[in-house]
Amino acid sequence: MLNNGFKDLGLSDETLHSIHLKGFEEPTEIQKKIIPLILENKIDLIGQAQTGTGKTAAFAIPIIQLLVPRAGHLQTLVMVPTRELAIQVAEEFNSLRGNKNIHAAPIYGGQSYDTQLRRLKKGVDVVVGTPGRMIDLLNKKSMSLSEISFVVLDEADEMLNMGFVDDIEDILSRTNPNRRTLLFSATMPERIATLAKKYMGKREIIRTKHSGETIQLTDQIYYEVKESDKIDALCRIIDTTIEFYGLVFCRTKNDVDNVTSKLTDRGYDTEGLHGDISQNVREKILTKFRNKKINVLIATDVAARGLDIDELTHVINFALPQDPEAYLHRIGRTGRAGKEGTAVTFITPEEYRKLMFIKNFTQTEIRKERIPQVNDVINFKKEKIAAQLKSMMEVGLAHNYVSLAKEMIKNHNPEDVVAALIKYTYQNELEEENYAKIHDLFERKRSVDSRDDRPMGRKEYSRRDDRKRGSERSDSKENRFERKGKFSSERGKFNSDKGKSRMFLALGKKDDLNPKELLLMLKKKANVSPDLVTGIQISDAFSFFNVPPKESEIILSKLNSKDKGKRPIVERAKGK
Repeated sequence: MLNNGFKDLGLSDETLHSIHLKGFEEPTEIQKKIIPLILENKIDLIGQAQTGTGKTAAFAIPIIQLLVPRAGHLQTLVMVPTRELAIQVAEEFNSLRGNKNIHAAPIYGGQSYDTQLRRLKKGVDVVVGTPGRMIDLLNKKSMSLSEISFVVLDEADEMLNMGFVDDIEDILSRTNPNRRTLLFSATMPERIATLAKKYMGKREIIRTKHSGETIQLTDQIYYEVKESDKIDALCRIIDTTIEFYGLVFCRTKNDVDNVTSKLTDRGYDTEGLHGDISQNVREKILTKFRNKKINVLIATDVAARGLDIDELTHVINFALPQDPEAYLHRIGRTGRAGKEGTAVTFITPEEYRKLMFIKNFTQTEIRKERIPQVNDVINFKKEKIAAQLKSMMEVGLAHNYVSLAKEMIKNHNPEDVVAALIKYTYQNELEEENYAKIHDLFERKRSVDSRDDRPMGRKEYSRRDDRKRGSERSDSKENRFERKGKFSSERGKFNSDKGKSRMFLALGKKDDLNPKELLLMLKKKANVSPDLVTGIQISDAFSFFNVPPKESEIILSKLNSKDKGKRPIVERAKGK
């Protein structure tokens, strides 16, 4: 039974049935405000709402109802900043159409022109695409906008940030002047306001509250830590979450590489995304993340654009975002589709005022918490191990295992046998001395009169960021080298690379290689224990890892072909 919330918006019975099949029960704030206006009014609309508030359905549902089946021409054009978002929005249109004979197609760079041209020739009612590829098709006369009824600019501020404004203006200048234009943006910078004034007619602005439905479902907390403790703090959060599935935001691509490398070294299923990663590899990484083959994705803001996943348990700000709007945009990726989520922000003591500025600007509650202690991590792992063993016993164990267990407890204390097996399986995970110490800043005293306690204004916030960026540019060569994740010596007790051989492997991400597959390959082909392999770094076409000298000889012997003239697949890395 469909909730009355959608019935009150002026939708037809056919549309209500499609919404019911989709599984929507109650409209979000932006849907309540936008849908009736698109259906009833003839004016243009500007919707200011955060990611995750249901804005795609807000414009797709009424547009579908107003479209004419088999019109024989393109009726709606939706411009988006990324190929991922183009695919998602097109899928949303097609999933909401119900039995109505209309079709939506994604158009974006990187896909074959022939494929897209064939799709357009068959006839589509809605094109969702990136501005660059749309310009190409318009110049080739493969697409006409002369009879368009709707133009939608989705995530307009992101398209501005990516430099698409000139392309957008070019496209708008070629559209039917009687069209209706709908513009959606999380923020409203001056350039977007100017664009709206130039290309939109009589218009109405619809805003949603900063602390909308998405934010209410997101538990926002922050940890005050030293910069050097952030990696260990991140590990503890992952280790104390039952099924962690999260997005970790870094400020630069070097930071992404560094964090990804360190988490990979510690055995986490993680990948990194930034602007230097090819589109093909990016798609593979996102597919693995959506299929939960990896559960930790490290990314810059730019690389995460268009990433729309409803099931994230966590969004972690490994570094503070540049402004409050970016903070809301980041955390809007969790606490979605009626599910609760957690937004975690790491700050150093010097960044406290920045965080207070974000808190005051967004009018949201961000509470301080203490980093999970070592005992918390160990106790959590104990419970997890116990639960896993219990589930295995409930399913039943093969006779070979049972007979071996009986044989072992004949001559040994059963408790000692179980303890030895746990230690053998989980190595040193339950021993406190194997965890790096984190400086506890939870009880740090703050003076009421201190300058650091006063929330800074927008200009001061910007100046502080400019100074920090300047200092980052003047960092020493050694610091920049370390930030790239090039085998930093600061790896605590988790890594012991001293005295090991650095190995080069001519396989990488394009060969579907990940840390887990690498460890399995070394175990299977060279019988090298995963415990001896550290410093794993996987690039697009090649990889590096560290092993003791003895094992390096075995790997060189076992993995390389004996055929003369054939290039070895693995070698000792050259240089330091």
